[in-house]
Amino acid sequence: MTPAGIDRSLALDYGHERVGKRSLIIHADCFEWLGRIPPNTLHAIVTDPPYGVKEYDFDQLEKRNNGNGGIWRIPPSFDGHKRAPLPRFTALTSKDRDRLQRFFTEWSRLVTRALRPGGHVFIATNAFVAPLLYEALSSGGLEFRGQVIRLVRTLRGGDRPKNAENDYPDVSSMPRGCYEPWGIFRKPLPPKMKVSDCLKEFQTGGLRRYLDGKPFEDVIPSERTPKRERNVANHPSLKPQSLLRRLVYASLPLGTGIVADPFMGSGSTVAAGEAVGICVIGVERLADYYKMASKAIPRLAAMQTDVDEVVNALHSQGMLFSSRQ
Repeated sequence: MTPAGIDRSLALDYGHERVGKRSLIIHADCFEWLGRIPPNTLHAIVTDPPYGVKEYDFDQLEKRNNGNGGIWRIPPSFDGHKRAPLPRFTALTSKDRDRLQRFFTEWSRLVTRALRPGGHVFIATNAFVAPLLYEALSSGGLEFRGQVIRLVRTLRGGDRPKNAENDYPDVSSMPRGCYEPWGIFRKPLPPKMKVSDCLKEFQTGGLRRYLDGKPFEDVIPSERTPKRERNVANHPSLKPQSLLRRLVYASLPLGTGIVADPFMGSGSTVAAGEAVGICVIGVERLADYYKMASKAIPRLAAMQTDVDEVVNALHSQGMLFSSRQ
């Protein structure tokens, strides 16, 4: 890594582009890229991967765009609110679940190779697949370190029984979703190495405290992704900058190093890193999302976070970025 940002050699022979002041985006399959970069290269990973695994296959994306569904459920309005398409996590077959477990076990092996010892992984998930995901990541070599609970009222769940809404008006088939779990994992430290030793040798091993000295906490009051961010980056699982900036900041205990998002999508994690002065590599295999990220990252990084109770609470706790940035 140079003062100008990430060394382009980490793009290998893939199409790539430098974005912002210090970050890099790469058009590649992350499995290939993670397996080819030098071992012990990355300091942290912050990512929101696909979970049906197949929901981002080309045929399924086409069905979603055409309103036909496929694995993407096109839900009805909920209490007057139009609901966005979402993957059918509850409809995964045993074959789908086996595929998902193999997918993330292999991904974990590659991540364990690419991370420096003590490097952390923040990975978004949901209540249905979290147990399966965590087992797969542990099988691949990462160690479980807890969860971040993002408190956010979504439009998931809370529905009356399908096709029997009038028969059972006082029944919900599942709870209304009010949180989103993010798994926290770490590449194991070498035998007998203390966190302080790992920090000294690899700049990893812990999580960064806020500027006022308070520790990073595992419950984060959050917001739904603001419309103005979704207008810039039209990705079905876009996370808000007010959340991602906090996670990216915490992932580098000494404030230096390289964070990667192997499932970059529209580039929101890269944008969050740019906003808080951290180098991020984003990797995306789908050409349309890669092109979208190239344009969206500078605009997302320059955005102010919404001035509301959630963001004011984050700022009052000593966050690096300001709602008036």
